[in-house]
Amino acid sequence: MAGKTRGGDRDENVTVSFGARFARSEQFKTVFREGMALVEAAATYLDGDGRREARKLRPPHSLAYATESMRLTTRLMQLASWLLIRRAVSEGELTPEQAVEEQRKIKLPPSGGDQPSRDISQLPARLRELIEQSIKLQERVIRLDQMFDAKMLPAGDEIDNPLESQLSRLRAAFGPQE
Repeated sequence: MAGKTRGGDRDENVTVSFGARFARSEQFKTVFREGMALVEAAATYLDGDGRREARKLRPPHSLAYATESMRLTTRLMQLASWLLIRRAVSEGELTPEQAVEEQRKIKLPPSGGDQPSRDISQLPARLRELIEQSIKLQERVIRLDQMFDAKMLPAGDEIDNPLESQLSRLRAAFGPQE
């Protein structure tokens, strides 16, 4: 995509990065705040009320609580890492190349691939809410990650329409439109 020079003339050699622009957008900042607030809410719950509620559970529900709270914590730490890396790139603290290297350490599951491993209906309501919220956030982050992932896009010589790469990213993020 061509950009403009300081004088207002079009410069055909300037590329505008969707990922860089999005990471500075209000939409990303909202996702970032929501993600960090969810991490904090989960930590507060698990260290306080959640601990007390877990003591009241009997097997096999106590095992399900331990398993799902660990999975929740892992999921949220992965999401927080992804969000922090994206923010660091947008603020110039990491180069895109450094971010790619850091993100290799983050294991986001395939879309829809990280559901509770057990029947969680007998777990405390607040834990179930946190699990559900974290899975929804994870789905959003997976869609965003797919938009940023250049490997999903066809090579330049396979694109007839110059807008196709941007449309492909939008389709990856929001799914096909009916």
